[in-house]
Formats: sequence, C-alpha cells, structure tokens
Amino acid sequence: MRRAMFFLAKKAVFFLISHSSQPTLRIWAKWYICQKNYSVIIDKINFGPQPIILAPMEDVTDPSFRYMCKHFGADMMFTEFISADGLIRDGKKSVAKLDIFDYERPIGIQIYGHLIDAMVEAALLAEKANPEVIDINFGCPVKKIASRGAGSGMMREPDKLVEMTRQIVNAVKLPVTVKTRLGYDDNSKIIVELSERLQDVGIKALTVHGRTRAQMYKGEADWTLIGDIKQNPRIHIPIIGNGDIDSPLKAKEMFDRYGVDGIMIGRATYGRPWIFKEIKHFLATGELLEQPSVTERVKIARMHFQKSLEIKGDRVGIFEIRRHFASYFKGLPDFKETRLKLVTATNAEDIFGILEYIANRWGNFDEIKGMLHKSPLSGKE
Repeated sequence: MRRAMFFLAKKAVFFLISHSSQPTLRIWAKWYICQKNYSVIIDKINFGPQPIILAPMEDVTDPSFRYMCKHFGADMMFTEFISADGLIRDGKKSVAKLDIFDYERPIGIQIYGHLIDAMVEAALLAEKANPEVIDINFGCPVKKIASRGAGSGMMREPDKLVEMTRQIVNAVKLPVTVKTRLGYDDNSKIIVELSERLQDVGIKALTVHGRTRAQMYKGEADWTLIGDIKQNPRIHIPIIGNGDIDSPLKAKEMFDRYGVDGIMIGRATYGRPWIFKEIKHFLATGELLEQPSVTERVKIARMHFQKSLEIKGDRVGIFEIRRHFASYFKGLPDFKETRLKLVTATNAEDIFGILEYIANRWGNFDEIKGMLHKSPLSGKE
C-alpha cells in the first residue's frame, strides 16, 4: 500500500510539472521532486536518481566500448542485441556476445526473435551468463529483423508480443525488461495500452524509443506518449525514455518535461563515450563541461584501443576498433589521408604511432580554431 501511494504521489508531482497553468505550482513541483531525490529501482537494483543508460547497439556496444562508457559513468549498459536463433544453434558470434565482466555491472543481455519457444530457450541460455537483467528487443526497426516479425516488427502482433514476454518472465529467475517503440506506424501507436499489458505480465522496467518502426530514425523523436505512460496511475515500473538525447541540456529537458525515471542513449555515444559524464555533471551542477581537446581524444582512443586488443586480440581488436576511430576525430581539417591510414593499418604498433601523430599534428587545433564540436554531437538511438 505504501509503495502504491509513493508512486501516485510521484505521478501527481510530474503531472503538475507538465500540465499546471500556474507557474508557482510548476516551480514548487520541480523543487519538490529535486528535494526527494527519488531512486530508480529495477527489481533489486538501486540506481539512485536519474540513471543514464547505454543502449544496446549491434557492432557498437562490444566489451571494449562498454568499458569506455562505464569509465565515463554509464549507470547501466546492455550487450549488443543477440539473435535467439543464433544462441540456440550455438552460433559463434551470438555466443560470444554473452561475455560480460564484473566491472560492467549492472548489465543486461538483450535478445531478439520472432518465435516464442526459441526466445524462451534463448532467455534461459542468456541467464546462465549471469547478467542483472534479461531485456527483450521489440524496438529494432532494421528491415531484415522487423520484416521477419522480430524487433519492432512484433508490434504488428501485440498479443503475441505480450504472450512471448509472459512466457520469458515465467521461465527465467532474473528480472525481465523490454525495449520497444511507440508502435509500428502512425496508425498503430499502441504503446500506452501495451505498457500496462507488459507490466501486468511481470516486466520490471520499460524503455520506449519515441518513434514508430515506420519512422526508422527519421524526423524527431516524440516523447509525448512516453510522458503519458509516466502519468498513467496504473504504471509503477520504471519508464526509461530513448530518442534524440544528444546533449546534457536535452537530457535535463526530457527529465523535467516528461518525468521519465531514466534516459537511454545510443548513437550520440559514437566517438563520445564521455557524454555520460557530461550529462551527470550538468544534472548535478547545472554547468556544461567543455568537450575534450584533440590531445585528450587521442588519450581516450588509445585507452579504447588497448582494451579492444586486450579482450579480442590483435586481429579482431584492430578490425573492430576502426568504426570508433573515425568517430573520435570527426571534424578535424585535412584529416582524410590520416583517417584512411588509421582505419586500414593492420599492426597495433603502427596504429599507436598514428594516434601519436594525430596528437602532435592537431593537438593545438582546439586552441586555434575553437571547440572541435561547437555544439554537442547529434545522434539518435
């Protein structure tokens, strides 16, 4: 009873923030919510207030990148999403994605698929890797996944989606969470009703991306329905918002306007794992941190590369770091030739040498030309 009253009180405050026509009431409500400093709890995991979470991204959120994001303050992270079919067939690539490390905790393993039995079996296999949560992907809009009825393609079959979730919740001992979208298209934005049904079958948290499957990543994310979920008095699980969070200012705006419990960030982390530190510092102090200089970016890229080599060895470690190198130094003038060398070098010693060259050649670029990124990197999750 006490817990139910707590959630109702919290929702009432957020309703005042979003809807009150009286400025005094809105100011009081924002002050009250800050003073209460509400902690976000997923099952037994206490994140404290306003957690910032790394989204699961294929070919991006591998262990070395997760290491960097954790270093800069990510409150929770997820593995790359894993195919249920790949797991149950013991596919090498899928099984490798189950590798997690203690320093990453709390961490979730995300799975996707379109067959209920296969998803249940995959969830049981993922549970053996001992993550904190099992997350179900009902949000990926990529054609090869959605067209098979997996990812956000599952939103065309909400009854099957809910039944799949129910069976996974009942099969595993770990808490289950879900990541999804507003709906399949503009004519089927079912997320408000769906959130109640998912909560009723036992999920412990829900992440919603503010676009439909049909939108892919086009246009602007619409957080209005995410806010409507938070204001629903029946909802008591944490609601995490996702979509177009690319700066500390945007993160604070979404927390204040829609009252979400946490924020998940995806593409804005490309070449910018320090965005977690930026956002948390701004939420705590109201101050914006300066972007790292080129010299500092080289140090960050070197740390990332060393971790990639440590975890995956030279051949794979070098190959998989290349997509990140290009993002770390995006925007540098006359960089095309050096970029080509950086992403084609096959020897670790050569790559460290190129990174040192970048620091020497462009180390003063920020002082001469101003910030490398005058505004925060844009990105969509």
